[in-house]
Amino acid sequence: AETLIPILEAIVEKAPETHIREIILGMTHRGRLNVLANILRKPYEEIFAQFEDKYLPDTTDGDGDVKYHLGFSSDRVNSQGKKVHLSLSPNPSHLEAVDPVVEGRTRAKQTLFCDPERVWGIPLLVHGDAAFAGQGLVAETLNLSQLAGYTTGGTIHVIVNNQIGFTTGPGDARSTTYCTDIAKMIQAPIFHVNGEDPEASVFVAELALEFRQTFRRDVVIDMFCYRRHGHNEGDDPSFTQPIMYGKIRGRPSLTSIYMEQLIMMGDLTVAETEAITEKFEGKLQAAIEEVRTGPSQYPTMHGFEGQWKGMTSRYSHAPVDTGVSEEILRKIAEGLTRVPDNFEIHPTVARIFKTYVQDIHDRKPILWPLAELLSFGSLLVEGVPVRLSGQDSRRGTFSQRHSVVYDARTGEPYSPLNDLTPNQAPYHAYDSLLSEAAVLGFEFGYALDAPQTLVLWEAQFGDFANGAQVIIDQFIASSESKWQRDSGVVMLLPHGHEGQGPEHSSARLERYLQLCAEDNMQ
Repeated sequence: AETLIPILEAIVEKAPETHIREIILGMTHRGRLNVLANILRKPYEEIFAQFEDKYLPDTTDGDGDVKYHLGFSSDRVNSQGKKVHLSLSPNPSHLEAVDPVVEGRTRAKQTLFCDPERVWGIPLLVHGDAAFAGQGLVAETLNLSQLAGYTTGGTIHVIVNNQIGFTTGPGDARSTTYCTDIAKMIQAPIFHVNGEDPEASVFVAELALEFRQTFRRDVVIDMFCYRRHGHNEGDDPSFTQPIMYGKIRGRPSLTSIYMEQLIMMGDLTVAETEAITEKFEGKLQAAIEEVRTGPSQYPTMHGFEGQWKGMTSRYSHAPVDTGVSEEILRKIAEGLTRVPDNFEIHPTVARIFKTYVQDIHDRKPILWPLAELLSFGSLLVEGVPVRLSGQDSRRGTFSQRHSVVYDARTGEPYSPLNDLTPNQAPYHAYDSLLSEAAVLGFEFGYALDAPQTLVLWEAQFGDFANGAQVIIDQFIASSESKWQRDSGVVMLLPHGHEGQGPEHSSARLERYLQLCAEDNMQ
C-alpha cells in the first residue's frame, strides 16, 4: 500500500493548479486504510476507535459494514495553500462495483457546479490488477467514458499491480499480456511504472493528470509492486506462492529504500530520519491511548448532510400533496405535442400525440405513457430536473413513451418536455449502452449527489434488471444501513404480457420483496 501514496499525493498536490476543486475516489480494500489516513487525513483516533473492542455499533445509524468499506470526505490544502475536496465513496467487497457509482457521483457534481467542461471535478479509481482484468464491470465503465449521457471528462485509473489476485497468479487470471490491455478499447494511454521508484511514480501521476485535464479522456497508471502480507491477517501467502514470498520476505520496505536514497543524496541525515520515525510512532501511540481511555463514541458520517440536509427522514415524513390542477395538465399535454416549425414528425407519433390532447379534452382514462409524461412535465414546470436513462428509454421499449422524437427527414432529435415553459427545469433522457450493471450503478451514484433531481433507470425489459443484481443488492437495497448514504434512484421495470414467455413477463418482484427491510425501498 505504501507504493500507492506517492501517486495519490502527487495528484492531490497538483490538482488545484489544474483548476480541480474536487476529486471523487473509488477503491477496494487493498491499501484503503493507508489512503484514508495519509491522503484523506482521516484522524487516527477515529480509525482506531472503529477497531477497538469497546466500539459501540449503536452509536452510529444502521448496521455498518467492514470498517474500511466506509466512505469519508475531507478538504486538503496543498503546499501552495490551495484547497481541494476529497471524497472516498463507500463500497462493498464486490471489487469493481463502485466504479460506475463514482462516475455517476462525479457527473451529478459537475451538473451541480455548472461545470460543462468537466474540469473542476474528476473521478479517480484505484483498482487491483486481477480485478481490472477480470471484472466485466470495468469494461462497461470504460465504455461510459465518451458517451454523451455518461461522460465525466476522463477518469484517472490507478492499478495497484500486486501481480497476484488473492492466491491466483497472472497466468490463471487473464489471457492478455498486461492487466491493463482492456483499456486499449478506448485508446487510453497506459503508463507502466515501478512502484519502488516514488519519484518516477510522482512524475507519471502528474503527467496523467495533465493528460486528463488537457484532453478530457481516461488515462491509466499501472503501478508494478507487490503485496507484502497475505490477503488478510490470518492468511499465509507462501502456501500458494512460495518462491514469490521467499523473495518478498528478504526485501526491505519502500520507506527504507527511499530513506536510504535520501541519506545518500544528502537530503536527510540518519538522525533526521530517526526523528521522523520516532515522531510518527509517538503520534500513533498518543492516538491509540486517547481512544482506549476516552469515550466510546466517535464522529460518524450521516446521510442527511450536504445536498441532503433538511430532507425528512424516511421514518417520519408527513403526507405530501402531489396533486396538479387540470389547467396545468392541459398545458403540459399541449406542450408535449408541440414540435418546431419545419420539423417533420413521424406520422404514427403524430397520431399518438393527437390522441393525448383529445383524451384529456374528452376526460377519458389516461394510459400509462401519457400519465408518465404528464408527471414528468409537472415536475419540470415546478423546477425539478428529471434524468432518465436506459437501453431504449427515449422512445420506450414498446414505442410507448416518445419523450424524444426524431425529424423524419433529418433524424434530428427533439424533446417537447424541454419546451413546456420558459423557466422550467431540464429533462435529460439518454439511450444507454447495452448494460444493466454499469448504467444502474451510474444512476445510483448520480442520485446520491442529486437529491433534488428525479433520477430514473429503465430496464429494456424488467427481468433484465437481474444483470445488475450486484448493484441492487450491494447499493440500492443496503447503502442506508451499511454506509448511512441515501439515494433516490428509481427503477422502472416494464413488461409487455404478449405471451413471450417468463423471460419477458416477470420482473421477479419476489427478489425485491426479499430485500425489503426498514423502509429501504418502496
